[in-house]
Amino acid sequence: MNIFDELEYRGLIKDYSNAANIKEMLNTPQTIYCGFDPSASSMHMGNFVMIMTLMRLQRAGHKIIAVVGGATGMIGDPSGKSAERNLLDKDALRHNTAQIRAQLEKYLDLSDPQKGEIVNNYDWHGNINVLEFLRDYGKYFTVNYMLAKDTVARRLETGISYAEFSYMLLQAVDFLYLYEHYACTMQIGGSDQWGNLISGLDLIRKVKGADAKVEVMTAHLLTDAEGNKFGKSVDGALFLDAKKFSPYKLYQYFYNVGDADAEKYLKVFTFLSREEIEAITSEHKEAPHRRLAQTRLAEEIVTIVHSKEALLHAQNMSTALFSGNVKDLSAEDIEDLFAHALVGLDSDQKLEDVLITLKAATSKREAREFIRGNSISVNGERLTDPELIITKDYLLHDKYLIIRRGKKNYFVAEVK
Repeated sequence: MNIFDELEYRGLIKDYSNAANIKEMLNTPQTIYCGFDPSASSMHMGNFVMIMTLMRLQRAGHKIIAVVGGATGMIGDPSGKSAERNLLDKDALRHNTAQIRAQLEKYLDLSDPQKGEIVNNYDWHGNINVLEFLRDYGKYFTVNYMLAKDTVARRLETGISYAEFSYMLLQAVDFLYLYEHYACTMQIGGSDQWGNLISGLDLIRKVKGADAKVEVMTAHLLTDAEGNKFGKSVDGALFLDAKKFSPYKLYQYFYNVGDADAEKYLKVFTFLSREEIEAITSEHKEAPHRRLAQTRLAEEIVTIVHSKEALLHAQNMSTALFSGNVKDLSAEDIEDLFAHALVGLDSDQKLEDVLITLKAATSKREAREFIRGNSISVNGERLTDPELIITKDYLLHDKYLIIRRGKKNYFVAEVK
């Protein structure tokens, strides 16, 4: 299977400028680029679709270039946005740019410039003044051409600034610059980038001639089985930064996706072969309750995004919660698991009162029923006396109290 067919199988190709040309070009080594704007200090799993695509292309023998948008990030891409972006100050942009670069370095093979490079588009945009920009590049774009692009057309009713209106020109210049200085012949991006990608293609052919051998293609923007945009969870965006979204949360997110999504994500987010994926999904369909596809998906993603060690730790945390043996959890684990649910609590209270404070019970009567019915454990220890005073001796790491009601319901307090 050639790389074009591989990407199609994995659902990673939506639009392309010329399929026949792209297939032919990919039969020999090309230089291919994708851009990443530093709008935040971490990329997320939506961005990882394109990172994985670059990794696949690189493994197929092509040179890849990741462009960090130090310049374009100062303007803000209107693609997929219904309102003007808030502009970041230069210090925030510099910080974000460094963070995004560090993340890209983790995933891409940069051992040889002939295999891959990371560049910052501020390095060339920063040296162009406005008169040069309008004279050398603006003259190639009519207002009608720009208004026809979806990224602009969708914003006409709500309004779009001249800065964001001009964004597609900046991205077009990126492609031209990389074509001239790096022999870059192909650009890839998310499907919301189609207008920007085509603008770069058109600029090169206007400047260099209609026979310039350059092409573009986009990947589908991922959605779940219900059509919701991929990349959000109850804990926020699925950031690649472990401090913003932990390996455990990433593991749980993918472990809990539906069957249809599991099969789709196995294609997008893993390097498993077609045969391996088909074997996994076939076995999964024989016993869906075992969640074999989701388990393998979560394992592969956490390993690729973080590490094998991070996967093992995430699995150990999952096992501790499932078994109720929470004493093995570190303070950092507890904060990671229950940060959104931590409740402040005074020490030396009766167990029944603790349950009410943590909303594990709605009344003293219900609390006593839970406790006497052997349904309550405190930090992994089953307790049956409603009158028991919960002193600091019961705390984990001298401050945490983890109440488990039944098998799945957890309530957590940070004791003062």
